[in-house]
Amino acid sequence: MSIKRILVADDEDSIRWVLSKALSKQDYQVDLASTGTDALELSRKHSYDLAILDIKMPGMSGLKLLGKLQKESPRTLVVIMTAESTMKNAIEAMKGGAYDYITKPFDLEVVDAIILKAQKASNISEEVGRLKEELKDHYQLDRTIIGQSQPMQTVYKVLGKIAPSDVTVLISGESGTGKELIARAIHFNSPRLGKPFIALNCAAIPRELLESELFGHERGAFTGATERKAGKFEQANGGTLFLDEIGDMPLELQAKLLRVLQEKEVTRTGGNQTLQVDVRIVAATNQNLKKQVRQKEFREDLFYRLNVVPLELPPLRDRQDDIPDLVEHFLTRAREELRTQAAGVTPEAMQKLLGHSWPGNIRELENTLQRVALLSPNVLLEAEDFEELSGEAEGERTDTSLEGLIATKLQNSLAQMDFQEMDSLYDMVLHQMERPLINIVLERTRGNQVRTAEILGINRNTLRKKIKTLGIEVKRNNNV
Repeated sequence: MSIKRILVADDEDSIRWVLSKALSKQDYQVDLASTGTDALELSRKHSYDLAILDIKMPGMSGLKLLGKLQKESPRTLVVIMTAESTMKNAIEAMKGGAYDYITKPFDLEVVDAIILKAQKASNISEEVGRLKEELKDHYQLDRTIIGQSQPMQTVYKVLGKIAPSDVTVLISGESGTGKELIARAIHFNSPRLGKPFIALNCAAIPRELLESELFGHERGAFTGATERKAGKFEQANGGTLFLDEIGDMPLELQAKLLRVLQEKEVTRTGGNQTLQVDVRIVAATNQNLKKQVRQKEFREDLFYRLNVVPLELPPLRDRQDDIPDLVEHFLTRAREELRTQAAGVTPEAMQKLLGHSWPGNIRELENTLQRVALLSPNVLLEAEDFEELSGEAEGERTDTSLEGLIATKLQNSLAQMDFQEMDSLYDMVLHQMERPLINIVLERTRGNQVRTAEILGINRNTLRKKIKTLGIEVKRNNNV
């Protein structure tokens, strides 16, 4: 939107004449009114991009007219003029929603500067509005969340009811069922659209750093705190904070989180300043929080604070009718993003996909299709392309979490060992886990040891010692 039409309302003939003359020369269409009532009538007949109003006019003051324009023509930016440069007038004008405030007498250059600033603000507002519509369209439920099965219809109904409100939501479901995607859909279909959506995985952050991540810290609050840092609550102010894997949050931190939710204020670690925050909370877990409450592993009062609206996502094995649509969706994405040629699957391959229990749910299905689409030479993927799928029965599913996979591997490895002749098992296992872990992170950071140390949560000197002790070869790529 560009500023084209301007309304000037002032009971002084000279002010109206000067502004009309100056603004018309700049190709603005200018309408004039000598009273607030006349100005209101004009605003009801025409659409104005900007209104310049005197604060004192016969019949209706500029402040009262400002209030009416805010309700009837909210897209009109309003500048208030007054000959009395009192603090009260300025405060009342800005509190009432005025875009700016100028005092008489004024230079025309001041008016030009305000209009230029208003023009930029209009452009930004228009762009934000466009982006909000794009985001809202992009995150429509039928575009981002695939599936028309009965279990998903139930999820959609709940989403439709809770998204427009500020109610706290607790999403539960197995790993890979799309909990963060649902959280984003809630945010992008709510009045908080355009405000921040901040996600934090409580299981991915070391417990000694989690408090700082949530609430922020002041400089010098602890070793390594070299500067002030805003926490996730501050970053999400006005928007939505998604707390994933909330069941992994330490008990002592749960108490602090509960207080923030109750008081709607945070204090940075090492600080004493209280900060007000307006944040909608959406939490998620793949654990049984009720069981954790019974076992005193999760605070009961926090559970009830989070569980205002429970939303359980069905596992993929309970919504098999959606698998064909998901397959089409993921293969289309693979063609666009990975430049694969796979256009679909044969009936036999689809039967194999339908027969698999998908313990990793939608994430496992997507990863499987990406991998097969990349490796297979077939345009239509065949059953043989999915040989890795076991088609395991309902009771034979295994835990595919990182902890579960490690436990299974350890169980198999240790079964071959004689414990009577074994010592230093703890050190040996840690030694064998450290090496691949550090190798993987070094590869991901292209040998950047500073970044690797940050990701691992250890200092640079410790990392160097481990690289030397474990005999890890670092492929240098202009790293520090």
